[in-house]
Amino acid sequence: MELDMVTMAASIGVSVPVIRFLLCFVTTIPVSFLWRLVPGPLAKHLYSAFTGALLSYLSFGFSSNLHFLVPMLLGYAAMVLYRPKCWIITFFLGFGFLIGCHVYYMSGDAWKQGGIDATGALMVLTLKVISCAMNYNDGLLKEEDLREAQKKNRLIKLPSLIEYFGYCLCCGSHFAGPVYEMKNYLDWTEGKGIWAHSDKGPSPSPYVATLRALVQAAFCMAMFLYLSPSRPLSWFTDPAYQEWGFWRKLSYQYMSGFTMRWKYYFIWSISEAAMVISGLGFSGWTESSPPKPKWDRAKVVDILGFELAKSSVLLPLVLNIQVSTWLRHYVYERLVKKGKKPGFFQLLATQTVSAVWHGLYPGYIILLVQSALMIAGSRVIYQWEKAIPTNMALVKKAFAVMNFAYTVLVLNYSCVGFMLLSKHETLASYGSVYYIGTMIPIALIILGYIIPAKPARFKARKEQ
Repeated sequence: MELDMVTMAASIGVSVPVIRFLLCFVTTIPVSFLWRLVPGPLAKHLYSAFTGALLSYLSFGFSSNLHFLVPMLLGYAAMVLYRPKCWIITFFLGFGFLIGCHVYYMSGDAWKQGGIDATGALMVLTLKVISCAMNYNDGLLKEEDLREAQKKNRLIKLPSLIEYFGYCLCCGSHFAGPVYEMKNYLDWTEGKGIWAHSDKGPSPSPYVATLRALVQAAFCMAMFLYLSPSRPLSWFTDPAYQEWGFWRKLSYQYMSGFTMRWKYYFIWSISEAAMVISGLGFSGWTESSPPKPKWDRAKVVDILGFELAKSSVLLPLVLNIQVSTWLRHYVYERLVKKGKKPGFFQLLATQTVSAVWHGLYPGYIILLVQSALMIAGSRVIYQWEKAIPTNMALVKKAFAVMNFAYTVLVLNYSCVGFMLLSKHETLASYGSVYYIGTMIPIALIILGYIIPAKPARFKARKEQ
């Protein structure tokens, strides 16, 4: 078996630990399908917890489950012992433990060298544990003080320990997400809410949606295997790279980011297939006639939506969608005081939490600053576009094209930090193209103050 793994690993250019992880990861699809055959909520909770722990053991070893137990037990203890502050206790203890594991394992370096460890799964688990504690705390608050997402996801009573373990370790999303809510997990397991029989019929068949996700996964893996050999990250530190011209360096940054993303598209497509086939990915019916099932809860990425995004503001809505949703509901919105509008502080704080969640590498920190600048700059272009009268359609179109080109340029320039991780290599790569992806957003933000968009004034003049 080990020899077979060596052969398999060599055939696609990865290490044996990675191929072992990939095999267990793909196994989440049939395991998630078998969940449908397990009778009764209690047995389903036990099955979810056991299969998640078993696949973790097979992928990463026994120690992985010990790592998972720490934030799980800390979060549950906080909910039991001090409900009014359980959310903040769980938030800081959960992130504190995750940061400690990031520092200890330095997973980014290990993954670049072909290794694998459990910190990726721990990242997903941390978000689940924190959201569960926050929703349990929200159960104490008055309904009029809650946002719509809080009203929908709040927990009035404490989940049992076995429900909690099943939620945390459910194998369909345990390895790479997507993140989902405890209330949805309980409704799914117990056949309530949208999973109950209704006038539109029982929960829909997942097989067509699962097949679509699997075809997408196969295409993404083929793209990655085709593109990656000719675009190694080592070229960024090769002396020959410094001899290239500006446009060749810039195009290589774009192609490197483009190539890297197919690996993540593959991972997320497999996660989507596992979530869909279990039924948990179901998110309701369309309003069309006849109604069609939606699988938005399982969707992690909209590949075309990301690659062809018209604005940087749209990127969090189409990439790692459920984590972006988590950051919006549990960080961004909760930092906004009632009656106030969000600003750059909330954006930067959210990006900081995102960067810390990924790890403490300088490349992640640089990327978070770049992301905040990129989105802020894109908003300026969008505000200018909105301020242009509708009878100047060609000019409006020009600004829309400008926003698209800006997004492509700054996004792929910024992605270098995510790929290289080290401060020296990242800044050297940015410097090789004269920091163009940093200077343009800053210039736009400054221009936004000098030349503010004033659509309201135009509207008033038009009414006169």
